[in-house]
Amino acid sequence: MIAMPVTEQSVVIARPPSEVWNYLTVAENWPSWEASIVECEQLTDGDPGVGTRWRGATRILGKRFERVSEFVEYQPAKAGVSKSVEGQIGFTASTRLEEVDGGTLFTYRVDSESDLGGIFGKLADPIVNKAYSRTVRASLDNLADLLITES
Repeated sequence: MIAMPVTEQSVVIARPPSEVWNYLTVAENWPSWEASIVECEQLTDGDPGVGTRWRGATRILGKRFERVSEFVEYQPAKAGVSKSVEGQIGFTASTRLEEVDGGTLFTYRVDSESDLGGIFGKLADPIVNKAYSRTVRASLDNLADLLITES
């Protein structure tokens, strides 16, 4: 079995889980804090929930990847899981929020198909994953700073 590249990072945000969740579930907010996301919009009408679809574009090492993802799990102010349903890279993205002293522990995890090799070359998988992990780390720190200033 081939291991899928996984990126997982966490940050404590000095806001309650409900406020963090409300910010995260607005598709248009993602490019303001997640450095690899260049555009994001909700495709389906209404409040987000299981079945809600988002379209977006991500830039990794200068290459743009367009995708459509869909929520397959949705627990307000607690957790969400979305999976790619269209695009060049298959992935599952998970968000988890836990109330902790000082605010909310936000954990963001992306499980990608190991097929980045078809795009960058198989030997590039570890390099791409490491670069993306650094981007996610910086993005989570940016999100924590952003939500403090928006209070």
